Amino acid sequence: RIKNERYESGVIPYAKMGYWDPDYAVKETDVLALFRVTPQPGVDPIEASAAVAGESSTATWTVVWTDLLTACDLYRAKAYKVDAVPNSSDQYFAYIAYDIDLFEEGSIANLTASIIGNVFGFKAVKALRLEDMRLPVAYLKTFQGPATGTIVERERMDKFGRPFLGATVKPKLGLSGKNYGRVVYEGLKGGLDFLKDDENINSQPFMRWRERFLYSMEGVNRSQAAAGEVKGHYLNVTAGTMEDMYK
Repeated sequence: RIKNERYESGVIPYAKMGYWDPDYAVKETDVLALFRVTPQPGVDPIEASAAVAGESSTATWTVVWTDLLTACDLYRAKAYKVDAVPNSSDQYFAYIAYDIDLFEEGSIANLTASIIGNVFGFKAVKALRLEDMRLPVAYLKTFQGPATGTIVERERMDKFGRPFLGATVKPKLGLSGKNYGRVVYEGLKGGLDFLKDDENINSQPFMRWRERFLYSMEGVNRSQAAAGEVKGHYLNVTAGTMEDMYK
């Protein structure tokens, strides 16, 4: 096996290393990605597609014997189909399959680091775009999702038979805690079911988290008393450490 042409020293084309397989039978558990590839001038579209498959899975720029220490034939991503993009002379659709074991369960960060990581700066391609993906059910089931959903929120807020009506506090940055609570109160009293913090409001000098919490809850309680129905506000608890978030 070591004497196989695949493991000769030096630089070998990606297609020859096993990242191109037109006969590959896609499995139900494979993660599939569709890339729009623009190869560099002089680069064959099949080789460019195989290069994308390789660099987004197990390949490096040269042959390494340590591949033999892994189930490398299984873990190599497979570019299995290349189609020319209609009405384009230099763009191609590359279909690539990844074995599910290449990705950590329940980790979007790991998935995206692999498939849309540094491969986008790869020199073999002039331009690259991820057009579509298919995530298998077996992988989706590893994501637990939120602890509760819409049904529980409806029960908490006693709102049934109609959509929730919510909004985000604006301006999202710069308000003092007292004025932030005033916006919460006015919005809820005016008919909203809930308001929410924007994604980049945490605990800045102009309004610390505790201050925002106290004034926001005052606004919620006052609006509930005025409207005679349950109201709510969703606070962003992002922090520097998990301990701070728990606190």
